[in-house]
Amino acid sequence: MKILFTDQSFSFELLRILGEAVYGGSDINECLQTAANIREGDCESWYQEWHRTAEHVQRIGEVCMARGHGTSAREALLRACNYHRCSEFFLHLDIGKEDPRAQSAYLQSIACFRKAIPYLPFPCEEVSIPYENGSLPGYFFRAGEGRRATLLVHSGFDGTMEEIYFGQVQAALERGYHCLAFEGPGQGRVIRLQRLPFRPDWEKVVTPVVDYALTRPEIDGDHLALKGGSMGGYLAPRAAAFEHRLAACIAVDGLFSFGPSDLGITGGAPLASLTEERIDAILRAKIQENLQWRWSIGQGMWAMQATSFLDLLNKIGQYTLEGIADQITCPTLVCDAEKDHFFDKQPKMLYDALQCPKTYMPFTTEDAAEEHCHTGASFLLNQRVFDWLDETLAARMPADRS
Repeated sequence: MKILFTDQSFSFELLRILGEAVYGGSDINECLQTAANIREGDCESWYQEWHRTAEHVQRIGEVCMARGHGTSAREALLRACNYHRCSEFFLHLDIGKEDPRAQSAYLQSIACFRKAIPYLPFPCEEVSIPYENGSLPGYFFRAGEGRRATLLVHSGFDGTMEEIYFGQVQAALERGYHCLAFEGPGQGRVIRLQRLPFRPDWEKVVTPVVDYALTRPEIDGDHLALKGGSMGGYLAPRAAAFEHRLAACIAVDGLFSFGPSDLGITGGAPLASLTEERIDAILRAKIQENLQWRWSIGQGMWAMQATSFLDLLNKIGQYTLEGIADQITCPTLVCDAEKDHFFDKQPKMLYDALQCPKTYMPFTTEDAAEEHCHTGASFLLNQRVFDWLDETLAARMPADRS
């Protein structure tokens, strides 16, 4: 599917933010008008136009807030939050350099979300989760009174927990689940403000989150589900293999291995067979090949804090569920997108490796949900995922009560 742009990365990112309109993360004509002003494949133009739209909509929200129009303020501030996030998406391309505009746009995105919190339809509390010698950021959303099943949710390679609100949190709250959205190393505030890069042993991230969740009286500790999207389709199952207090795990979409040969970086050649000079040549060629590779490599160097291309490939090679997936014991849902341009065939590899109660859930072109993480098909995705979760957690109730 291509929208306005022929470049796949630009088209997909436009679809991504357009799709979030259904939960208030954008407005359709604001997106189309912004995109119409962007020059094809020009990342500077992408930043400038989304930045312009974000600031315009933010001003609307702040005026509404000052005049006491809470609902109007919330709607505009949430859109501005997401437009700021979108504006900085392609600002991590230049390896070894940091564009200060990326940090500024990110901080504006958070500021807009924080201003919207008092006007959200469900109570939201910004929380700090103890983690090693510091903490992880999170938002705890309450669906209502009382102790309830709770969804723990994080993003993947590039998302933020503010963006998670548009795609997943509202759907969980509307179905009666409390929701704890959080970020770990390599993500959101943790990479941008704490400078902590991704780590493959994601259980070291999720176990402190579960520990924190169990301290809250609102959370039913027997009915905790963990959901991860995109690269989170590796991270969440990895955590579930070692953190057995989870009642369910959801991978949207499943990712079995993030290694260089599996992602097509080395053309199938084992990394150990390549010299560092050859690796440098391969990745420099990939950067010139198209914007998707340029963004993926730049984002990876930054979020993994890699010191060289060889270091990057060695690091991503650690992200595999081989010999680990069979340790997952909780019911696990693996979603798959028919035309995923990032992780084709990976979900089925994960599903086949699982030994726990498992469900494979394909989304097709016929479903209009074939894109990576079913972008643009939020209602269908959430219907299928949360219906599965309802049924999975309900099946635990007799055993829990015996």
